[in-house]
Parts: sequence; structure tokens; C-alpha cells
Amino acid sequence: MLPRIDLRTGAADLRARLPRAAFDIDAAVESVRPICAAVRDGGIEALRALSVRFDGVDPGAVRVPPQDLDDALYRLDPAVRAALEEAAARARRVHTAQLRGDVTVEVAAGGTVTERQIPVGRVGLYVPGGLVAYPSSVVMNVVPAQVAGVRSLAIASPPRPEHGGLPHPSVLAACALLGVEEVYAVGGAQAIAMFAYGVPGLCPGVDIVTGPGNVYVAAAKRCVRGLVGIDAEAGPTEIAILADDTAPAGYLAADLIAQAEHDPLAACLLVSPSEPLLDAVDAALAQQLLHTRHRDRVQAAFAGQSAYVLVRDLDHGLEVVDAWAAEHLEVITRDAAALAAQVRNAGAVFVGAFSPVSLGDYLAGSNHVLPTGGSARFTGGLSVTSFLREVHVVEYSAAALSAVAAHVRALGGAEDLAAHVDAVAVRLA
Repeated sequence: MLPRIDLRTGAADLRARLPRAAFDIDAAVESVRPICAAVRDGGIEALRALSVRFDGVDPGAVRVPPQDLDDALYRLDPAVRAALEEAAARARRVHTAQLRGDVTVEVAAGGTVTERQIPVGRVGLYVPGGLVAYPSSVVMNVVPAQVAGVRSLAIASPPRPEHGGLPHPSVLAACALLGVEEVYAVGGAQAIAMFAYGVPGLCPGVDIVTGPGNVYVAAAKRCVRGLVGIDAEAGPTEIAILADDTAPAGYLAADLIAQAEHDPLAACLLVSPSEPLLDAVDAALAQQLLHTRHRDRVQAAFAGQSAYVLVRDLDHGLEVVDAWAAEHLEVITRDAAALAAQVRNAGAVFVGAFSPVSLGDYLAGSNHVLPTGGSARFTGGLSVTSFLREVHVVEYSAAALSAVAAHVRALGGAEDLAAHVDAVAVRLA
């Protein structure tokens, strides 16, 4: 079902050998720059024209009326509402634990440095439309921002022709459930530009833009980065599974299919030293695909950028998954917790047979906005700290300043910055 890559013999450039979807942000930037400029210069009318062009609908009132938010929540399936409430409660517990308050260090007698965590003033949160609706992404973006203490939150999501030019009702309902009243029917690169530049009479500019999206959303983030902060340039979703012969083949097959149904560009990697396990997963996939709703999407992902990877042993498998640095990594082996503790590069790690990635998408309490494309080697997922700035507050007494004056004089002289030395000396004269 998936192609096999045998890494058991010989050295290999692992990153080069392992598949991943092509995701050319550089090329997309050239398409996106004029869109961002149009929003910056054209305001509301440009947003409407771009919605007609890309979404096939004029949203009319670009900002979603409060009544539509209330109506969406009223009509929401009670089971879905209960699930969103539980997801938000669990996420809030996990993200609240990330707050640590001010930390003061006495560097010397009379000299302190206090590190404060200060929330940004305003954030723009993007919720994609794409192939499906993502009310869970509302939870994952809004909760950490609220826990961080951000005072102003705005959400944008694409207008849908089938919903009268509004975003998907489940997205609107999730916004209402979490108390977000500022919601815009704007999608794609134009939504990122709206947040970054602001639109007079409609949407004030923000300090940070977060949220997943397609390559054009990622390219727009690159275009406005520096004017505003961003979370990441997210690419197609991905899963790696490190498994041995104790892993239930049916579970692994289900998890590969679950990730692949997101997107034809989804990447799925099953890494194992057990050929019989790969054979069993292959058979399970064939059976489960017969009943898979988004079969064409899944098969495209399997054929395009997915693989079974044979390794010498689990230590070698750990080396392989660390090199790939997956957005999601499942470890389903003997002593899974001990092996998972050795993982260095992954957006999120799911340990054991009863911790599937789909749990993390909704109700684990962890955040599902995670680094993709191998960027887990140097960055992490969305968290409370994404919305906080760490500010050092320095307070020294005259005696404490005097105690280091000679060192300031030495370093200022070495760097030929005499005024630095004078700024200390004048206080001690």
C-alpha cells in the first residue's frame, strides 16, 4: 500500500531519503505579495474583491454580525458543544500550567534582574476552511491567548458560499462558546494581510498572527513577518510512527489513514525493524480503506509522500524519526515511555497504543498547532509563551553600580565606547 524504504544496510542521508510533500513558500510569496499590497492599499473593498476571486462569494458584511455568532452556537449539535467545552477545559488546564509569573534574581547585593512575562496587546487568529471545517483550531488558538492574558482577540476564517458568505457554522459556534466576538469572514493570504496592516473602519492591526493554513497563508505570514510576529510557516500535516512487533497493526493502519484524510499532501511514515508488522499493516490498510470516507484523499497522500521505513532496530528507528522531525510522532513499542523519553525532534509525541494523534487533535489537552516540514528540529508548537514577551527589569543601587564600574570601564574601553563608561562614571562622581 505504501512504498518501502530499506535503511538497514549502509549509511544514508536520512533527510534526503525520507519523503515529504513539496511546499514551495518562496514561489507562493510572489503570488501573495500583490494580494497583501491590495489589502494594505484597498481596505474593505479589496477584501471583498479578493473573496469573490478566491472564495466565490462576496461576504457583504466582512465582520460577522454578533447575531450570527449567537445563532451558530444555539444551533450547534449538543454533543459537539459538549466536546468543544471539554476540549477547551483540558487545554486551559495544560496551558495555565505554562504560566510562571515574575522571576527575580539577585545578581549581587543591591542588584536585581526581574524577568516579567507580558502578553501582547492584540492577536489575529486564523482558522482555515480548506477541505473541512476546524472548530477545534478555534480552541487551540484562542485558549492559550486567553490564558496568556491577551486583551484583544480577532479571528478570521474563509467565507463559504454554502453558508451565505459566512465562515462554517461550527467555527462561528466555537468562537461564541469561547467568548470571541470579533470574527471576520476573510480567508487566505488576504486575512493575514488584514491582521498585519489593519483595515481602517474595520479591523485594527494586530501584534501577532497565528494559526494553520495552506501554502498561501504561510507565504503571507512570511511577507508580513517583522511588521507583526507569527507563530510559524506551517506546511502540510504529517505523522511518523515508530513501532515494533508488539504494535497492533489495525491501530497503526487507522492512525495512518486518520492523518492522510486531512490533505492529499499529508505525509505518513511508519518506521519499524519488523517486516511482518509492515506486511500486517499493509493488509489492515487495504481492509480499512474499503470503508474510508475520504479514500481518494488518503490514497493520494499514501502514493505521494508516505512510506514504510525498515530499520535495523529501535535505536536506529529513533535516529530516523529524529532526523525526520515529525509534526506528530507516535511511539508504540515495548517500553514505549522509555523510548519516547529519548526523542529529541518532534512537535508532539504520543506514547503507547492508547494515545493516538487524533486524541491530540481534540481532547488530550495538548495544542495541535505544531511545527511541520522538519521545523520541529528548532521550534515548538503553539503555547502560552507564543503570546508573551519576556522583559528584563533591571534595578541596581548606587553601591551595586559602583561595584561593577571598573568592569564597565574595561569593556567600554575595549569596544571604544567611551560614552558608555561616562554614563556610569557620572553617577559615581
